[in-house]
Amino acid sequence: MSTLRDLAEEHTHLRPADIDHLHRIAGDWQLLSDLSFADLLLWVPVDADGTFLCVAQVRPTTAPTAYQDDQVGRIVGGPEVAHLGVAYSQGRIWREGDPVWYGDVPARHEAIPVRLRTAEGEAGEVIAVVGRDTNLSTARTPSQLELNYLTTADDLAQMIADGTFPPPRHPGETTSAPRVGDGLVRLDAGGKVTYASPNAQSAYRRLGYASHLVGEDLAALHRRLAGDPLDGTEASNGILAALRGEAPPRREIDARGATMLTRALPLMPAGVPIGALVLVRDITEVRRRDRALITKDATIREIHHRVKNNLQTVAALLRLQARRVAMPEARVALEESVRRVASIALVHETLSMSSDEAVEFDGIVDRVASAATEVAATEVSVGMRRRGSFGVLPAEIATSLVMVLNELLLNAVEHGFPPADETEETPVAAASGMVPVAAPEVDPSLRPEVVVSAHRFRKMLHVSVTDNGRGLPPDFDAERGSRLGLQIVRALITGELRGTIELRAGANGGTEAMLVVPLARTTHDGRSQA
Repeated sequence: MSTLRDLAEEHTHLRPADIDHLHRIAGDWQLLSDLSFADLLLWVPVDADGTFLCVAQVRPTTAPTAYQDDQVGRIVGGPEVAHLGVAYSQGRIWREGDPVWYGDVPARHEAIPVRLRTAEGEAGEVIAVVGRDTNLSTARTPSQLELNYLTTADDLAQMIADGTFPPPRHPGETTSAPRVGDGLVRLDAGGKVTYASPNAQSAYRRLGYASHLVGEDLAALHRRLAGDPLDGTEASNGILAALRGEAPPRREIDARGATMLTRALPLMPAGVPIGALVLVRDITEVRRRDRALITKDATIREIHHRVKNNLQTVAALLRLQARRVAMPEARVALEESVRRVASIALVHETLSMSSDEAVEFDGIVDRVASAATEVAATEVSVGMRRRGSFGVLPAEIATSLVMVLNELLLNAVEHGFPPADETEETPVAAASGMVPVAAPEVDPSLRPEVVVSAHRFRKMLHVSVTDNGRGLPPDFDAERGSRLGLQIVRALITGELRGTIELRAGANGGTEAMLVVPLARTTHDGRSQA
């Protein structure tokens, strides 16, 4: 299904600012739909002959829908949309006419013109029409709640026609907000409560206010109820700002262990401030879970921090032991172990600063690559370069993959670019236990370089480590390798990462290691999990 923007750009000549305003309406009009007990359909004109296209639709949560089928993408003209043409051409809300039938459902039509105010604050031209269609099959004598809902809905409908609803969204504010069913309070121009829904009354009781809200000065009540004077002042100022015709950000009030989220909206039909609408939601349990998650996240980060410290201690002990070992082979083995432990510590260091069990892997690769060039036992200056991005990886993948890359990078740097007079075995030949061969000549015009490339495709991570060094011997067989580094790489790739590895000659000389690692993990019940 095409989006609102796609439909508007394809079928109309609306400006980007007009389409953005329609998006704001579609983001906030659930409120109007619930207050109206009606479906809302957003219609834009297609041609000058009175044809309209439906680009968005919302159904009420407080009443049955008038449409069983989705109307988005429908193009209609003629008598069926005559009411839309009146609202669009005359710029007024259309409420005349008899009920119409959609199948066996009787419905009442209304049409609300949509305006976007100019930069000078004046009402602009009509750019679209909101159809408000009410299912009349369950019509009955309205209750006090329904009368207050409908009265407020009419005020908001007039504000859409004036171009003053919805209000601008504050930076960083999400679309999550109290809904009509959570709790609704209506204020008069003086800030006194004229109506409070039962759910709103219950939310205030959680904060410690047991009396009825009608007649109360809500701004003063918020100051009295809030456990923190600053929170109370901010919540009170939000009410006063709405009464002045402004649209304040959402506020939270904490009192007696309970938390309530409030959203205040000005009511200004025809540009005249007549009061405010306050939506409230009891979010006590939500905040309790948030606090529990924050505590859990802090604990997990502390664990990763301690693991990193312990690994660094182990690396320091191995480094100290290496200095006291007389055998060169043993010293080299201990130094390799130090580098392996340090690469794992990098992952835990990153996780200790993260709020979840995932890491931005590019920075880790860059640090491992830099360390490889610094500690590698070679007289040649080798450049390191990364192409593409690894992105965010789960901790269980990152820990194993960093060890694999550490081994491959060290191998490429130390053995791919030996001194000119060196004729010992090639790196992979050494790993495979084959007879030493003379090192192939390397083009002296090429700058020694190792390139790490990464890209994602269909939930698979493709990684290559390529050097322009002396390359592989003709009879190389990776499966016969007995060197510990290559054994670690094969074990981690095929075991922990459940991937594949291929070592081959590079297209332009040198050596290329190709890794393919699945990013989706398999759960205990056999299902795939990204």
